[in-house]
Amino acid sequence: MAKWLKILIFVVAAIFILGACSTDAPGSGEENSKDSNDDKVKIGLSISTLNNPFFVTLRDGAESAADEAGYNLVVSDAQNDPSTQLSDIEDLLQQDIDVLLVNPVDSEAVASAVESANQAEIPVITVDRSSEGGEVVTHIASDNVAGGEMAGEFIADQLDKKGKIVELEGISGSSAARERGEGFHNIIDELQDMEVIAKQTADFDRTKGLSVMENIIQGTKDIDAIFAHNDEMALGAIEALESQNMLEDVIVVGFDATEDAVVAVAEGRMDATVAQLPKMIGEKAIDAARKVANGEKVEAFIPVELELVTE
Repeated sequence: MAKWLKILIFVVAAIFILGACSTDAPGSGEENSKDSNDDKVKIGLSISTLNNPFFVTLRDGAESAADEAGYNLVVSDAQNDPSTQLSDIEDLLQQDIDVLLVNPVDSEAVASAVESANQAEIPVITVDRSSEGGEVVTHIASDNVAGGEMAGEFIADQLDKKGKIVELEGISGSSAARERGEGFHNIIDELQDMEVIAKQTADFDRTKGLSVMENIIQGTKDIDAIFAHNDEMALGAIEALESQNMLEDVIVVGFDATEDAVVAVAEGRMDATVAQLPKMIGEKAIDAARKVANGEKVEAFIPVELELVTE
């Protein structure tokens, strides 16, 4: 009996020793692997709409940079609705994110969501469009005022500083619409023989750009140029002009340099578009988030270069 007891004790001890001497490296177990995943930097990105090629490219740039860095990026689409965006951001704040990236639908309406992130001590970075309230660590965008001035100068040069212009505005309340319009008027309002004969909102949307332009044409065909606050509205306006055989006589300038717009410029259907490199905006947003998550300081404004595409 004592002999069998000694054998049993020996076997148990051997099993214990073999378990302790496992060839698995420390931290290589399933549980530790999960902990490692949990330690990834987690970034929330609230996009104003993914029904616009510009913001799809911006998201793709952010996703590519996040994948390369090994970060977890959670993206929500507000579908151009301020209320949906507020709800989306509240959901993101509940997902234990380290940094919140926001591309506002409405710069004023988004302020309360930014303040909620502030209360939760989650740093906020605005992308392409700014917030009019709350504390933001940095804002990443092109200089929309400068872009509007580029468009105004181009149109003025093409028309020898004399002509009638239609302005298609973006979403009311968005910083991009306000700033692009401001830059455009900085140039046009100083020229005595240039006049904006119609200025209407088409919400950065191609279909609305078409219908708004159709309505304007019904009122007058005495139009020399169109400045649209983004390419989608410009492309819609082009459709309206083509249907009336007016395109050859009207200068059309957009903003964003989306793929469709660049093709339209190359084909001669659009005269110019202001390029602001959305992929780079997305990439810079992830880089800024990395620095913020690591406790590094970033500039209050991180600019992305502009260029005018005319061919």
